[in-house]
Amino acid sequence: MLSADQFAGAPLFTGGAFLPSQSIDSSISPTKSQIRTPNTLIPMTVKQIIEAYLSSEDKPAIIVDGIELANVKLVGLVMNRMERETEVSFTLDDGTGRIDFRRWANESSDTGDTAFIQNGIYVKVHGHLRGFQGKRHALAFSVQSLTDFNDIVLHFLECIHIHLGHIRVKGDTARMQMKINIGPSFSNGREYLAPFPNQFLAHSTMDGSGKDVYSLVLKMFQEPAMLSASEHGLHVDELFRRLGLPKNQIMEAINYLVDVGHIYSTVDEYHFKSANNC
Repeated sequence: MLSADQFAGAPLFTGGAFLPSQSIDSSISPTKSQIRTPNTLIPMTVKQIIEAYLSSEDKPAIIVDGIELANVKLVGLVMNRMERETEVSFTLDDGTGRIDFRRWANESSDTGDTAFIQNGIYVKVHGHLRGFQGKRHALAFSVQSLTDFNDIVLHFLECIHIHLGHIRVKGDTARMQMKINIGPSFSNGREYLAPFPNQFLAHSTMDGSGKDVYSLVLKMFQEPAMLSASEHGLHVDELFRRLGLPKNQIMEAINYLVDVGHIYSTVDEYHFKSANNC
């Protein structure tokens, strides 16, 4: 039987543990506080963390699906265990990638808690992530041995569920508005997507000058030069350079434009093209 004790009493796959409350108005772009609190424990895969956007602010944030990560839960195989006087370090391999953890052992009780951590065993790790000097650092505050391998399957199902839930919160209402208000338009026999409807623009992110970031990003992708650009499309660094706006605002706009089908990724998660190129 699958175990759900790690949810600390929260019902399995309900909004209380990881997702925003249903009372949140989905017609407004969710804020960071609406999606997660400092105590939220989010199931993640190593691949999601490795590929996460790392902001370049004074206190860098690790961002996945527009959500700033802090406390996460992972499961995987222990490798490369090393023990020092005050810590145990190890590599966690969950099949999607590898990440290094540190578990401090400042007291005798902590030493007992880390003694079982050995190479080749499967564990469930609750840890804290932070960005520093362009790198991702992971500190484990709880490591538990896995005795039921169904927990591995359950964990990946949680990761999928939470990922889809975050995307749904960001995109559902605006996507419905797009379906109602946007119709195809044609130029020289090609189908083009219409601009954003006014209902969406009312809730769009604004930069310091009051300009709509979402529309600025979309306009950049729909410039004639971009439509005829290489098959790799436009790199996000080029967007950062040309727009000169905060990177987190640009990435939020890119994520939304992908969700509603205005742009799509090409060779990797950093190159995008307008759907008008299709």
